[in-house]
Amino acid sequence: RYTPKKVELLMQNKGIIRNRSKIESTVKAAQAWLKIREANQSFDDFIWQFGNRKPIKNAWASWKQTPTESKESRAMSKSLNSEGFKYCGPTICYAFMQAIGMVNDHEVNCFRYDQV
Repeated sequence: RYTPKKVELLMQNKGIIRNRSKIESTVKAAQAWLKIREANQSFDDFIWQFGNRKPIKNAWASWKQTPTESKESRAMSKSLNSEGFKYCGPTICYAFMQAIGMVNDHEVNCFRYDQV
């Protein structure tokens, strides 16, 4: 529901990053999220479809082996962009997948590896 006037007000707000493209993409992302919800799909289900609905457990001996993207993050990026999201490249999507537990990239000798 953000209008161009509201975006202009945000551009004057010194408490946020005043990048017009990022502000406008945030508004578009909210609209895209609502579109997914209106299609009777939870965003959770939408996102987890890219990991076959279960965490991906990698087995890296060293952090140097950890990729910055995967086929799943590329597919997620492509789908998010087609829905209207911006700034969702495969690297951002892979980091998001790590952050929410879709990907376990702990090294195998890490005490958390088996716990996650």
